[in-house]
Amino acid sequence: MDARYGHRDSKDDLQLVRSALIFKDLPEEAVAQAVSHVVSRRHPANQVILLENDWGSSVYFILDGWVKIRTYNLDGKEVTLNILGRGELFGEMAPLEEVPRSTDVITLVPTVIGSMPASDFVHLLNTQPLAGIHLAQLMARRLRQVNRRLRLRESDSTSRVADILLFLADGQGKSGSSGIEIPNLPHRELSSLSGLARETVTRVLSKLEKKGLIVRDRDLVVIPDINALEKLLV
Repeated sequence: MDARYGHRDSKDDLQLVRSALIFKDLPEEAVAQAVSHVVSRRHPANQVILLENDWGSSVYFILDGWVKIRTYNLDGKEVTLNILGRGELFGEMAPLEEVPRSTDVITLVPTVIGSMPASDFVHLLNTQPLAGIHLAQLMARRLRQVNRRLRLRESDSTSRVADILLFLADGQGKSGSSGIEIPNLPHRELSSLSGLARETVTRVLSKLEKKGLIVRDRDLVVIPDINALEKLLV
């Protein structure tokens, strides 16, 4: 294996795992036990981390980078369900339900991921009720985001692209000096998320940029005024 993408077990990585929402306000002993078997690994861009119908033997924490959650519709077309970044976890449902994975997970950029044995994750939830509450909050936020996107499926293209940007800002936005920063994803990913043609996404992004509603560079999209972007939703 390429040395750039091997195992990691640095203290910095473990600290990133500990900062995940699910561990917030838990006793230190419980957190230490839960992360004691976490192994972190670097992955190159476009690497499949999980495949649909795999069995769930681990739960994963994103320590750096971005992944997409993917499935396919009845016509065999790829559909991006979500984009997750640093601090998020994925693969948590299969171990809880004891069923195979329901989606694929693929890295979008070079990404560092920590894997926790599913048994440790389930033990944490069984012994720390607050961890279960945090997990429920995460699930509720994701469901809220999906419901909002479904409501906008019949809206115009500008509303749908604006909503995807707001969706990313809600899940992955970071406050910067010029506004809320989100990853500058390839237009094909925004197309899959919004259900619009790639050309349409490109055209709408250019229009939003000309209006000063977004600012784009190589890696980031900056939203100077979230409220102004929200006013585009109809």
